[in-house]
Amino acid sequence: MYTDKTLICRDCGAEFIFSAGEQEFFASRGFTNEPGRCPACRSARRARNDAGGGMSYGGERPPRQMFSAICSNCGKEALVPFEPRTDRPVYCSECFELVRGTSPSRPTQNRW
Repeated sequence: MYTDKTLICRDCGAEFIFSAGEQEFFASRGFTNEPGRCPACRSARRARNDAGGGMSYGGERPPRQMFSAICSNCGKEALVPFEPRTDRPVYCSECFELVRGTSPSRPTQNRW
């Protein structure tokens, strides 16, 4: 059903074989795209990502942009990770904890 294909690596430009067995494996996993990198470039990319040098799912995030606002409850300045809107209240950390703890839509948790 599958036959070996010769592909070109997007990183190094070398030709590599996408074997019939690999194609069958890809199909069994539901992958629809062919590999874009040769095995050597794939393993080098994995090694970079595992070492933290590339984009991995466990990597660090860039710092969040913080916005200055005036707390709707106490009037102190608050730094929040979203751009405040005029139609919604903004609270400092202390007031937010008070408001969040007394919200009727949020059930209180028992702490044993």
